[in-house]
Amino acid sequence: MKPRTKRGLTIAIGLVCLGIAAYLVLKTFQSNLVFFFSPSQVVAQEAPRDRPFRIGGLVEEGSVQRDPNGLKVSFIVTDLANKITVNYQGMLPDLFKEGKGVVAQGKLRSDGVFIADQVLAKHDENYMPPEAAEALAKARSKNPQTAPTLSQPGSRP
Repeated sequence: MKPRTKRGLTIAIGLVCLGIAAYLVLKTFQSNLVFFFSPSQVVAQEAPRDRPFRIGGLVEEGSVQRDPNGLKVSFIVTDLANKITVNYQGMLPDLFKEGKGVVAQGKLRSDGVFIADQVLAKHDENYMPPEAAEALAKARSKNPQTAPTLSQPGSRP
């Protein structure tokens, strides 16, 4: 075999291996990618029905219902324009409270109830995930008479 043919074959095999590796990395990344949606986006059916996603907003006051016999809890997440009921089974974060920001990860059932497998609460009084803050700001601008004043992420009231 000529050296030129050998070099061309080596380059071709290298490119095929590189292409396969890139495909596998992108496929794995895509399967682990979890998108964020606000309750308004979920109601508008912009959220996926067949894969997990995150929903965020505020825990509605008076909506938390705990099962006295276990770790089941149900609460409503709102962006001040729309509401989604969330069911979760497990230990809630210590910072989980009504009226505070929350992000839940899970899937949406066909009846519109979000089944969470993970619940995240903000880590201090001034932090809110940027996506949740943006969704609340959009909802507040559409319906300003019912929206309470919220501080911007990272700012002090």
